[in-house]
Amino acid sequence: MKVSNRSAVDPFIVMDVMEAARRAEDQGRHIIHMEVGQPATGAPEKARQALAQAMEQGPLGYTVALGLPELRAGIADLYKDWYGIDLDPARVVVTSGSSGAFILAFTALFDAGDKVGLGEPGYPSYRQILSALDLKPIGIQSQLDNRLQPVASDLPDDIKGLIVASPGNPSGTMLDRTAMKDLIDTCAAKDISFISDEIYHGIQYGARAVSALELSDNVYVINSFSKYFSMTGWRVGWMIVPEDHVRVVERLAQNLFICPPHAAQIAALGALEARDECEAHLQVYTENRRLMMEGLPKAGFTKIAPPDGAFYVYADVSDVTEDSRAFCAEILDKAGVAVTPGLDFDKHRGAQTIRFSYARSTADITEGLERLARFMAQRQG
Repeated sequence: MKVSNRSAVDPFIVMDVMEAARRAEDQGRHIIHMEVGQPATGAPEKARQALAQAMEQGPLGYTVALGLPELRAGIADLYKDWYGIDLDPARVVVTSGSSGAFILAFTALFDAGDKVGLGEPGYPSYRQILSALDLKPIGIQSQLDNRLQPVASDLPDDIKGLIVASPGNPSGTMLDRTAMKDLIDTCAAKDISFISDEIYHGIQYGARAVSALELSDNVYVINSFSKYFSMTGWRVGWMIVPEDHVRVVERLAQNLFICPPHAAQIAALGALEARDECEAHLQVYTENRRLMMEGLPKAGFTKIAPPDGAFYVYADVSDVTEDSRAFCAEILDKAGVAVTPGLDFDKHRGAQTIRFSYARSTADITEGLERLARFMAQRQG
């Protein structure tokens, strides 16, 4: 049976690394996971309690397509707490993870063949989802001088949309208020739809991240319970859309997804009441970041930039390899540490970069850094 041209997307390499690490673990090896952006902690206790109580009270079935009204209101309250924004809950769309939000956003905003800009290095699934929807991803090569974030002068004239992430993946760098405003204003002047991926908001190590909603209502903002709220496997996210786009997105959500998982939405409601627990996780990431910034250079990974947020360090390894995928496979095989090749994030420069995640426990980060140091010493000796 013939497959579509649209289905010819690249693999998500980090998932392949995860599978290789799983096979090694099946063989009895102890692997330190620095490959995937998944917190070591599970869903907050209040999230689990909320779901347990709901399951005892009755069946969990379909919800309305845009999500539980009480969850949408709770997310709107979060914007008041974090950014001082009075957000109408009607503009909140609960989704099946941020991935569901990307599908809804790209489908609502663009027609087949439209070009959509994205910064490189960047989250690889943007490109693959766009391609699967018969859209044309246009990579924008960002520069270290701009903290690996796109700037207004980089934008092509013929794109219909731009998606940015701050904090970014894999870099962890953030757009400050001026840089974010410049991008939004430029997009508005050129009739370019602006999408802000804010999935790592809440995980920052100095100044807080700026939301695009602080600067404009005519944007799409995407977030998720996966990272700050430590609920990756629950697959529940959200999107904020302009008021006149709500019904457009609702019709798509009804037909594409029916609704987000009811159980995950109940757990997300509980998670909104567990901010103290989430802030404790941030303290772990802060310590892990300190260890990474000290330990990676000692191990021989010297070309790194301090991340502003998220839980990643993106390293230039051009002095030791021109094949990051093979290098990461070697690290897994000989050091028992799973890390991600930069090819996932940048097709042009990724063969000479790798990404380290420090979302796991501090004990794992300490052990991983020790293993990396031994591996690099043996490799260079």
